[in-house]
Amino acid sequence: MAVSIDTVYQRVLTLANKEQRGYITPQEFNLLANQAQMELFEQYFGDMVKYNGIPGNTQEFSDALSIIYEKIGEFNVEELDAWMASNMTIVGGDTMDIPWDLIYKLGVVRVNGAEVELVNSKDFNAARSLPLTTPSTNRPIGTIGTFGLRVATGTNTFALPGSTFNMSISYIRKPSKVEWAYVVVNDKALYNDNISIDFELHSSEETELVYKILKLAGVNLKAQEVIQGAASLEQVNKQTTL
Repeated sequence: MAVSIDTVYQRVLTLANKEQRGYITPQEFNLLANQAQMELFEQYFGDMVKYNGIPGNTQEFSDALSIIYEKIGEFNVEELDAWMASNMTIVGGDTMDIPWDLIYKLGVVRVNGAEVELVNSKDFNAARSLPLTTPSTNRPIGTIGTFGLRVATGTNTFALPGSTFNMSISYIRKPSKVEWAYVVVNDKALYNDNISIDFELHSSEETELVYKILKLAGVNLKAQEVIQGAASLEQVNKQTTL
């Protein structure tokens, strides 16, 4: 499912050199490639909202929303207590520091199999102080803020990974950073497949990645022709795909 970073780099270089606008170094390419990957990845969620309000169709391979879910599915993860204990540092004794460098969107949190109802901090504190809304092991509540994640299963009882509670968390992870790695031979950068990191996006995104990177490179090279050409190619590609 991955997209070869070397294939994308070579296509970008070929298209950029048509305009005789200069060489895009591996360092420059890696920066632009990661930016393009995140732009495309974040676009999935905007597209999901847009297509969610449009009736789908019965065609197996052309329903827009199903295609988006397929693209996002690669990044959907559920982690259990052991992962949480090793990756979510405890802050202040009752709060878990969420590793946002790994997590793009938080999904469902569960404690001993019960789904945690996530509320804002005001409602979280109010619920814990009222008899009728006090959380329990069967109805845990939680809140997320800049401080992290807090999950309560009682008035003053907090669930934490690695404790007596079994916890799990589902989330959408961020794509790994890509890298066109190389070795220098006779003052020339040669591709090193052993340590390079490919794009994790769906294989159908290869052409879109090329055009996005090319457009970003055009800005970097101050080449209006490259920017316009990439934008035109990108528009044509969008009209023929999702």
